[in-house]
Formats: sequence, C-alpha cells, structure tokens
Amino acid sequence: MAVFHKTKDLTSKPFHYCPGCTHGIVHRLVAEAIEEFGVSEKTIGIAPVGCSVFAYDYFNFDMAEAAHGRAPAMATGIKRVHPDCLVFCYQGDGDLASIGTAETVHAACRGENITIIFINNGIYGMTGGQMAPTTIMGQKATTCPNGRSGINGYPIKICEMLATQEGTYYAERVSTHNVKQVLNAKRAIKKALKNQIDKKGFSIVEVLTNCPTNWHMSPQDSLKYIEEKVILYYPLGIFKDKDAEVKNA
Repeated sequence: MAVFHKTKDLTSKPFHYCPGCTHGIVHRLVAEAIEEFGVSEKTIGIAPVGCSVFAYDYFNFDMAEAAHGRAPAMATGIKRVHPDCLVFCYQGDGDLASIGTAETVHAACRGENITIIFINNGIYGMTGGQMAPTTIMGQKATTCPNGRSGINGYPIKICEMLATQEGTYYAERVSTHNVKQVLNAKRAIKKALKNQIDKKGFSIVEVLTNCPTNWHMSPQDSLKYIEEKVILYYPLGIFKDKDAEVKNA
C-alpha cells in the first residue's frame, strides 16, 4: 500500500500564507515534481516580490531572490552560466504581468530554456488587494471598489499572448479549485520542467489560484468563484505545445 509522505524538497517551516490560499498546494506540486525527477541538487528557483517572496524558506534546494518583475532576466543569466541546472521562476500576476511584462515576453521571444510557474490570483495580495493586470471584469478590488470596468483596461491573458511567440515551446493554464484540477496542474508542471531538462526551450504554466483574504470570501467560496467566474475569462488548457505540433506535422 502506498503511503503519502511530504516531499523532502519542502522544508518543515510553516507557510505564512493566509488560510485557504492555494500557494502552498502549488509549492508542493513543484517540489514533488523536482524530487521525482531526481534533480534537487541541480535546481535553482527564483523567488519573486509578492506573497511568495519568502519561497526560499519553503524549498529545500537553492533559491535566489529577484527584484520585482525581474525573475525571468535573473533566470536567463543563471541558466546561461549553469546550463545543466534546472532553473525555474515562481511569480505572481503583479510580478509577472505588470512590472515584469517585458522580462517575461522577451525571455519567451528568445526561447530561453527556463520554466515559469505563474500564479494568477487576479489581485495584488501582499500589498492590500489592489487591482492587478489579471483582475477579471466586474471583480472588485481596493482600487476598483465597484468592480473592474472598461475604464480600467482589460485583463491580460498571458498564456494566449505568449503562445504567439515563436520562442515559446509550451504554455498551459491550469487551476487549483478541486482535486482533479490539482492533479492536472501537477502533470503540467512536470511537463514544463521536463521540457527544460530535455533542452526544448521556454515553458510557462499559469495556475489559477485564489485569494480568500482580498477577495473577501471564505476559502470554499473562493474556489467556487474560480470555477464559476474566473475560468470563464481564463479558460483552462494548452495554448502551445511544440511536441504536439511536431507529432501532428
């Protein structure tokens, strides 16, 4: 009989995340995947600025800390100096889709052999719940208390945008709102990391997550909100996979 155990690639330090936040689930998926590939000693993660700024406290492999939005640039430098290491960025929507948009897009355009785990909870969680680039239409935030409208611009669809870039090898959007989707997220994260191990190029997995505190919802209602509202704007699925393109050619 198989017995579930905590991956050795997570420390024993308690997460600082708010109750019900699914950051911890994604941390576990990333750590499990790296342990299963047996590359822990050759892994370097890049922590962002945002709720996961202390990610280096939770992972049991080497971590670096990037300035706000600059994780893909730092990952590019580290990967080029250490091409045999597994290098990944763990970034939120404010970090990746706002101040770090240029770094992300150009890393994809260059086809850098790195992996990005993109956490999309549609809000600035660490700084008080302001509207993020990914806040969906009608969603309330401290800077749009009546709900996001056209005057605020429209949410950025990162996977769809990056899928148009020739240098992007793989782009998929997954979610954490139920067990089935968590298992699917694990599959996508493993594929994105394996692409890097196989030297295939730039991969990104966008993970729809919740923010019960700043959404002003219970954890259960926040997961329901992802299923009923968020996925309507951010549909799940693979937006680019060059493996499939080659297979179907």
